Amino acid sequence: MLFSEVLGLPHIKNHLTTTVDNNRIPHAQLFVGASGSGTLPMAIAYAQYILCQNTGAENNTGNESCNLKMNRLAHPDLHFAYPVANNDKVKKNAVSSHFTEEWRQFVQQEPFGNLFDWYQKLGIENKQGKIGVDEAQDIVKSLSLKSYEGGYKVMIIWMAEKMNDSCANKLLKLIEEPPQKTLFLLITEEEESIIQTIRSRCQVLHFPPLNEAVIAEGLVQREQCDRAKALTISHRANGNYNNALHILKQHSGDEQFEEWFISWVRTAFKARGDKTALADLLAWSEMIAGTGREVQKKFLIFCMDFFRQALMYNYKAKDLVFLEPQTSGFKLEKFAPFITGNNITGISKELEDAMYHIERNGNAKIILTDLSIKLTRLIHKN
Repeated sequence: MLFSEVLGLPHIKNHLTTTVDNNRIPHAQLFVGASGSGTLPMAIAYAQYILCQNTGAENNTGNESCNLKMNRLAHPDLHFAYPVANNDKVKKNAVSSHFTEEWRQFVQQEPFGNLFDWYQKLGIENKQGKIGVDEAQDIVKSLSLKSYEGGYKVMIIWMAEKMNDSCANKLLKLIEEPPQKTLFLLITEEEESIIQTIRSRCQVLHFPPLNEAVIAEGLVQREQCDRAKALTISHRANGNYNNALHILKQHSGDEQFEEWFISWVRTAFKARGDKTALADLLAWSEMIAGTGREVQKKFLIFCMDFFRQALMYNYKAKDLVFLEPQTSGFKLEKFAPFITGNNITGISKELEDAMYHIERNGNAKIILTDLSIKLTRLIHKN
């Protein structure tokens, strides 16, 4: 992958190429950025720049055969680790190497894809993937071998926050004192979820959300999208190119989430003066609990964004509002006055707590029922 294929972020590209050109490559780096900001394609382009001894902004002037292997993600000195779980193909002890072909297809087809997209690719969207101790053993084994081409060995760990404690502790010594010419590139959306001992040994690079103009240009150039439509989509994408692609292709899942959310808040409003609405809340909680945990977590994140957008609309920050509800009869301007500085903190806390407990395999029906009852109180708070 070339730097020219990575959308925007010229200052980060310049920083990374400068570290290579000056022979000052930090042995462990942590790329921190929200979904769709380009952390993974940037890491791969950086690895290609190093492994193929490329120069210049286009990153394709070095070893030709090396660049061809990198384009297929088949370079023997480029290694990946990413969250996985058992599926129909791998019945137990799943590790990244079991899914190499799926990973190559995923990166080539959806380089800006998120974790849920990856789980769908593996057919494990109802499970929670992890990077476990078996993965750590494979990483140690891979990096203990000599470089195939005599240069650097690069290990890219995507969604590094999914490393469990056993894996993180096993890799700690290797990250602290890696073999010569070994580079770790850890990619995360949640910096604080990575144990401090690993974070302190990495040079951290923060990726900002992509500019709307950059996203719009990407849609026009790569997807042959009409420019006016691209500008509208880029505003709704909120700095996330993956979101923009899902909106363009109309399979973001947000339509279903919006339907669930609006049904939820409407029932919560009725529940204050109508006890029968509590039964509807219980039915709603049971319905959402019947989906997979990753779907539940993704939905709760959608809810957080919806409430925050309503708050910004209420406080006249309309330039920051990208949400455009499609549900008939629901108007953001009518809902927004109920979301204020007095209840947004409580609502956000309850959503975060619910996501925390779902992630740790709590009973989803109980968690969502408790959340629903608390929402009926918070949404009516003066």
